[in-house]
Amino acid sequence: MSTFQLPELPYAYDALEPYFDSETMKIHHQRHHQAYVDNLNKALEGSDAEGKSLKEILPEISKYSPATRNNGGGHYNHLLFWSILSPTPKTEPTGKLAEAIKLTFGSLDALKEEIKRVGLGQFGSGWSWLFVKYNGSLGITGTANQDNPLMDTQLVSRGFPILGVDVWEHAYYLKYQNKRADYLDAFWSVLNWEVVEENYETALAEIK
Repeated sequence: MSTFQLPELPYAYDALEPYFDSETMKIHHQRHHQAYVDNLNKALEGSDAEGKSLKEILPEISKYSPATRNNGGGHYNHLLFWSILSPTPKTEPTGKLAEAIKLTFGSLDALKEEIKRVGLGQFGSGWSWLFVKYNGSLGITGTANQDNPLMDTQLVSRGFPILGVDVWEHAYYLKYQNKRADYLDAFWSVLNWEVVEENYETALAEIK
């Protein structure tokens, strides 16, 4: 019996047009994410991680196989990615998160520039993250492949991801070709800060 399942997106594949095109969203979700789920379930069969949640597996991912790391990360990362996108997003953070962003980065624009810089600087496939450190402060980091800040393989920049931008080519190449910068700029037009704020509150609660 499969442990993990691919959930439906909370919006239609064409709902994020013109920023994220329908064909990319469909392939990204139905093929790439589905493959991570299928391969994760295969990797977990008979292992010590079988029956555990992703939040239990990823913080001790070094104990498990490379297939569990790659596909567990792929499943977790995409679940987060889909959840923070919306055709009708809250376009700016407010409240505690807005205050933390200003304190840490100086402004929302400065945060966006750093997310973009990290995303552009990621050689090959990977992600750019906004995360909550174990001391409760915010940080930005990049990871290769399907790694994320939850994993104990991260020697630095560990914590709780609250915003992630997929910079694998399959996330943008049909529409943006090699123009990763244009894709990263478009991302902000469909990012729902309301969900990121919820993720921030959840992360702070986990630290406590």
